[in-house]
Amino acid sequence: MTKDTSNQMWGGRFAAGPDAIMEAINASIGFDQRMAAQDIAGSRAHAAMLGQTGIITDNDADAIREGLLTVLSEIDSGNFAFSTALEDIHMNVEARLKDLVGEPAGRLHTGRSRNDQVATDFKLWVRDQMDAAISGINALIGALLAQAEAGADWVMPGFTHLQTAQPVTWGHHMMAYVEMFGRDMSRFEDARKRMNESPLGAAALAGTSFPIDRHMTAEALGFDRPAANSLDAVSDRDFALEFLAVSSICAMHLSRFAEELVIWSSAQFRFVTLSDRFSTGSSIMPQKKNPDAAELIRAKIGRIFGANTALMMVMKGLPLAYSKDMQEDKEQVFDAADNLMLALAAMQGMVKDMTANCDSLEAAAGSGFSTATDLADWLVRALNMPFRDAHHVTGSLVAMAESRNCDLPDLSLEDMKSVHEAITADVFEVLGVHNSVASRTSYGGTAPEQVKAQVALWKDRIS
Repeated sequence: MTKDTSNQMWGGRFAAGPDAIMEAINASIGFDQRMAAQDIAGSRAHAAMLGQTGIITDNDADAIREGLLTVLSEIDSGNFAFSTALEDIHMNVEARLKDLVGEPAGRLHTGRSRNDQVATDFKLWVRDQMDAAISGINALIGALLAQAEAGADWVMPGFTHLQTAQPVTWGHHMMAYVEMFGRDMSRFEDARKRMNESPLGAAALAGTSFPIDRHMTAEALGFDRPAANSLDAVSDRDFALEFLAVSSICAMHLSRFAEELVIWSSAQFRFVTLSDRFSTGSSIMPQKKNPDAAELIRAKIGRIFGANTALMMVMKGLPLAYSKDMQEDKEQVFDAADNLMLALAAMQGMVKDMTANCDSLEAAAGSGFSTATDLADWLVRALNMPFRDAHHVTGSLVAMAESRNCDLPDLSLEDMKSVHEAITADVFEVLGVHNSVASRTSYGGTAPEQVKAQVALWKDRIS
């Protein structure tokens, strides 16, 4: 594109076109072309409104709308020549529209500015990503529910400080992540409701003197209402920041689960076997099966955190209304959205394909004196012992078992009576890991019946 054409797009404001450095720093078409579909949808809604309100003729409105469909078809098919001299997706589309329909193309921008246009495009794009994230989380929750239902009564160790704490069920552990990702899904849904106001028609910053119908364009684009303040409408990027903030929390949950999968799939744990589809081998060690998908999820999360911080830094010092700094809002969000969706899809695939190694889980569940709390609870219930005293007695028995290199169920009744003479043989009923998890029947507990009840509730929610 020649400099003269670029100057025409600026309306004759400058006597000479920008030099190569200015063109490079000013152009955004290299990344904002991703919003082509949203830009054309917004322009088609705006053109229909201009025709409906009589601001332009119906013939011009129809020509514009049909021409925009042709432009979209060219972009989708890869036959569109993007120009950096035309700066952004908006000017590229408008210039091609002029080639196609002539004079009516010049009427499209009546009653709007690139400020409200880009805000609308970006909102539409972010809204689409929120919908995609909600769908991705929903699929991941479905995979977790399948694992939880299958393993509602499989015992495994529960950890605190990565030390064996108490026995839990595999299903209970899976349902913990269902709750986490369920909160993430609700945050995306909540953020989507809050962002769903249309900036279109706010123009540069003060609105317009043309008799536009902002409610019409808002409805056409699926917004709940027009944004109520034109200054705020063009300068607001809260919707992008909120998307990044919610994505960061979701990414943190993905990273925590990825870390567990890395640990669980190791030779030292052998809790799970990840499928070959989400593992790689070693170039030198033939025995290796590396959990690379989990490790890459864990690493990619940093890019999402970084995007959140970067956009905060862009926005923190900007006076109202629009500043060119805000052109730097999109690349961060695009990258974060790409990586979040990739991480969600990879995690859903790993969870769906992974196999829990029940024997290893059960063996580990009974190690590390995991039923010590059950013993203390039994002393309270059966002997009416104050819990602090029960804690002390149990600690003494743990020390005895540790000194003999055995576990609590391996101690004899005589051994236990040597610590507290009132202990009876009934104590052994609570020292098995299956008895332990079955006894945790409080709401939200690890008992299989509680897990199955929560699985049923969540199945209804996501369906």
